Amino acid sequence: MIMIQILTGTLLGLLLLVTGTRAQFQFFEQMFGGGGGHHQQDPREHNVPSDSSWYQRNYDNAQCTDYLCPDSLACVSVPHHCPCQHPDVEDKFELGDGSAICVSKGGFKASEAARKVELARKGLL
Repeated sequence: MIMIQILTGTLLGLLLLVTGTRAQFQFFEQMFGGGGGHHQQDPREHNVPSDSSWYQRNYDNAQCTDYLCPDSLACVSVPHHCPCQHPDVEDKFELGDGSAICVSKGGFKASEAARKVELARKGLL
């Protein structure tokens, strides 16, 4: 009788261990996109088709009395005041001729992009 209780307890403990381990792996598969037999969608299914109609509609419907920035559709007084489209990852650098460019942020310093533009203008980069 005691042998059956020990065997039953051992089997129950093993079953709980296996079930917990399986649940843990399912969690990590879902967390990190593991296949695990689940259907994964093709990333191309979510791509936006090459169609500029959305942009054209918004550009045509924009209300601006001064200058409408073609990239961001912001309304500003002069073209070099146009904001960057992605300010979290781009720095704006104003050129001396009244124009501006947006450059990917580089390094950890606030003026790193401007320094790289100046080096490129001098042919050093």
